[in-house]
Amino acid sequence: MAMVGLFWVTPDAVYVGSPPAADGGCVRLSADGLESRDPEGSRTWAWDGLRSAVVADVPAEGRAGRAPKFLGSMVSAALGAFLGEGPPEMTLRLGTEYGPQELKVYSAAAGGYGAEEAALSQDLLARFVAGTADPRVVEAWGRAHGLEGTPKPREREALLRAWAQG
Repeated sequence: MAMVGLFWVTPDAVYVGSPPAADGGCVRLSADGLESRDPEGSRTWAWDGLRSAVVADVPAEGRAGRAPKFLGSMVSAALGAFLGEGPPEMTLRLGTEYGPQELKVYSAAAGGYGAEEAALSQDLLARFVAGTADPRVVEAWGRAHGLEGTPKPREREALLRAWAQG
């Protein structure tokens, strides 16, 4: 499993934010669109039915270094699971043909995201909606590299740029 920008990539799936929470809640990306799952059920939106998709409330990376942030996220996730607390929440705001929708997603980075990585992620998500980037490229990377762990920051930024090109 690997965190690349605002996405969590596994060999089997690509998620906005974190992988499925303890209650099963998540937002999964596919070539067809977005699927939101929560305890009440699931909903789907095809890419061609979306006008926009923006992640709001993205926690910004603090002044602490990236290594302590990564360690902190591991400790935070473990303590959160033990204490019943979840990671920071973000909001995925969708513009649909039927009006706005808001979905809760969880941050995969307890220490927050770097500004460049977050901006590149938002751009990639917008390109998925516009049809100028293909989520299958991210899925293929996940199948090939998803078990190698999270790449270093510069490599994550390069991946996001490459994925935006299709």
